[in-house]
Amino acid sequence: MLWQLTQVLWVGGLWLLQIGLLPMLGQIGLAPLLIDEISRTLSPLLVGFAAACVLFQVLVLVQAKGLGSLWRDFRGQLLLMAVYACAMYFVVWFDWPSARHWLLFSYLVLGLSGLLLVLQPVPGWSGRVREAHP
Repeated sequence: MLWQLTQVLWVGGLWLLQIGLLPMLGQIGLAPLLIDEISRTLSPLLVGFAAACVLFQVLVLVQAKGLGSLWRDFRGQLLLMAVYACAMYFVVWFDWPSARHWLLFSYLVLGLSGLLLVLQPVPGWSGRVREAHP
């Protein structure tokens, strides 16, 4: 359950900002420079939050399936890709802030790896309902 909650928070937050909030601010008539400033302020915060959630999911996957699952399991590979995308975002943000295309690329890699991760089963799920133990 923690896996799914964490996943909903970071993947949903990333896509909600780009697909929902920023276009809606444009629809209600906010100035484009203000929308751009909101995007530049919220995007690093969301990527940092996503990085924390991804690291938590890495811990859950390692606990459920072992350390080797980070390389063998597709979920582990997607989580590693998300970690790399977060790292790339912050490296570009700190060292090369004028490269907005690289920031967008790493944001998209993070968002797409999150969407693919949503389609994967929860680790430790055997396909049957667990019974409560007294």
